[in-house]
Amino acid sequence: MTISERPVKRREDYDGLAPFPGAEEQAPAGGAQIWLTAAIVVAPFVALGAGIWLAWGRGVVLTDLLLAVGLYVVTGLGVTVGFHRLLTHGSFTARPWLRAALAVAGSMSFQGNVIDWVAVHRRHHAFTDRPGDPHSPYRYGTGLVGQLRGLLHAHLGWMFTDAPTPAARYAPDLLADPAMRKIARAFPVLCAVSLVLPFLAGWAISGGLYGGLTAFLWAGLVRVALLQHVTWSVNSLCHVVGSRPFATRRHDRSTNLWPLAVLSFGESWHNGHHSEPTCAVHGLDPHQIDPAAGLIRIFERLGWATDVRWPDRDRVEHRRRAGAHDEATAPTGH
Repeated sequence: MTISERPVKRREDYDGLAPFPGAEEQAPAGGAQIWLTAAIVVAPFVALGAGIWLAWGRGVVLTDLLLAVGLYVVTGLGVTVGFHRLLTHGSFTARPWLRAALAVAGSMSFQGNVIDWVAVHRRHHAFTDRPGDPHSPYRYGTGLVGQLRGLLHAHLGWMFTDAPTPAARYAPDLLADPAMRKIARAFPVLCAVSLVLPFLAGWAISGGLYGGLTAFLWAGLVRVALLQHVTWSVNSLCHVVGSRPFATRRHDRSTNLWPLAVLSFGESWHNGHHSEPTCAVHGLDPHQIDPAAGLIRIFERLGWATDVRWPDRDRVEHRRRAGAHDEATAPTGH
């Protein structure tokens, strides 16, 4: 271990290279939380294996794929447009019914209840890639072993630790919203609905139980797994791999990772987002695909969304110039 990789003792001493203070001391979550999280992580992979076995020699039914794509789009946009851009960052104002509909759609993604999701993400922005960030890939330092451990932690390991994020501190506005409290309490039911819907649709379309089972596997569990890992990849890969054209806060290493742009609905333009967190657009350059921003624009034209925070081109270019300067002057390993 080099001097720069030795753990610092205080948060204010963090230099961007060393492991976070107390990185090795974080307690594991309770048994119930660990088993529940493990089930949510593992079950979709079991379903993928079962789906492949059932499809062997037959192929995947087109109906199942269409159902999977449809539910992926609905629940994924619920997370990106609803949980993230609307409720976490206030990138626009939505009519109450649209606000609730997006929160319900996002809740069906199996990524936690809406209030806890928003609280964790606001905490991530408050302490990006420094002590206090709940899922930074730099938790264990910038050495090779530390980075590998950090990537695993950022991707899903953090969900198995006992590090609660107080909603009263990070999401008091949602706690004060009766509709959001009801949707948060309904999270388990909405997860069940997210799996029952494809099963019933598959059964109804095929006219048999087997069709319901395959739809449950592909449009239910496998679809959940794909969306989860795309979202988690924004937490992990989009802080380690990719480009950083725009200036961000000190120690923030968020990146733009174009291969994930379509599957993440534009969320993988992560450096652009961290540069302008409240902006409704994450793909700040014309060629960057951002489906979530496109949906927000449709909502605005329909009169369902107002006060949309579109990019300020002068500000974007200023952040780009500052980002180029930061890259040119960054110390080795930073």
